[in-house]
Amino acid sequence: MPKQTFNFSFFLFSFYAHAGAFATYASLFFAARGMTPAQIGVLMSLIQVMRFFGPNLWGWVADHTGRRVLVLRAITIAGLLSFSGIVLAHSFAQFFAAMVLLNLFTSAQAPLSEALMLAEMKGDLSNYGKIRLWGSFGFVVSVMGAAYGLDWWGVESLLWMAGALQVMVLLAGLGIGETTHLEPGRVATPLWQVLRQREVIAFFASAALMVAAHTSLYVYYSLYLERIGYSKPVIGAMWCLGVLAEIVFFYFQAHVFRRFGARRVMMAAFAVGLLRFAVIGGAAQSIALLVCAQLLHALTFAAHHSSCVMTMQRWFAGPLQARGQALYIALAYGVGGSCGGLFMAWCWGALGSHAVYYAAATLCVLAAGAASLVFRRPSPAA
Repeated sequence: MPKQTFNFSFFLFSFYAHAGAFATYASLFFAARGMTPAQIGVLMSLIQVMRFFGPNLWGWVADHTGRRVLVLRAITIAGLLSFSGIVLAHSFAQFFAAMVLLNLFTSAQAPLSEALMLAEMKGDLSNYGKIRLWGSFGFVVSVMGAAYGLDWWGVESLLWMAGALQVMVLLAGLGIGETTHLEPGRVATPLWQVLRQREVIAFFASAALMVAAHTSLYVYYSLYLERIGYSKPVIGAMWCLGVLAEIVFFYFQAHVFRRFGARRVMMAAFAVGLLRFAVIGGAAQSIALLVCAQLLHALTFAAHHSSCVMTMQRWFAGPLQARGQALYIALAYGVGGSCGGLFMAWCWGALGSHAVYYAAATLCVLAAGAASLVFRRPSPAA
């Protein structure tokens, strides 16, 4: 494995391992520190909210200065230092400030590392999936490992596990080098000129709608299955099955995109999303159908994410690379994730738990409609 490929793989493994351990179990830690359910909801929402601010701020700094590696290293150091605020905090106000500061830096680490990785690939994204899968692998390993750690050492041990993973993120960031430089004299198209294009607006709307559909899983899937009657080991196995499915897709994605292209893969992801969420909403009592629905995560998440990354190269390559990745995280996951979480909460309370997944299926249809505007003009990337 080439050194730079290893560096990116190690960084994504470390970043998503930390995200998996901390984001999955932080609510348990906050509860042990005396936070109320409402306070925990606010604190956990900051992970999504700061995805709008952090990536845009540091993406702009990276592209404006041209020192993307330096900015990445700086925010990995700042992220580790900010994590000490979680360790020292005791009151809600202290936890709130610590979560804002921590996520201001950590939310930009993945998009900035991916911008560097895409620049290194120089338009050839055939190896993107084989690098990105290490992020998924790190996530599932840390979620399972942290579960055993919390059982053995208690909830407070989350601080030391997540802190150690933050050190790994820092070490991985220090190993990444920027070997690809922009061509002399190349000037970036003003960002506002790119963002006003109808295809770009439609792309971000489509991505946000698809992420909003997936909040039905991120927020309510475990609770939904528990209420149906599934045990915690079965629920955990369903989560792992979904992540393993996305890892398999990432590994083989080069062959898929070479044969079908980004447009067909993206539209297939929406169609499969409609089927998947409808099955979860209407037939989750069948363990066989539930397993099949989780295997479809390979398409609804991994295939959709990769096709989005490839499609963005139409508008955000070169000097706009970091800001393009930042906008993708901010608009798709920040805005889409936050609005989707609120919408799903309303559906759960007003219409019932099954309605959450029928709503998610509907959002997939809307996302497909928006994406159809993206590909009206033929492009080599499509």
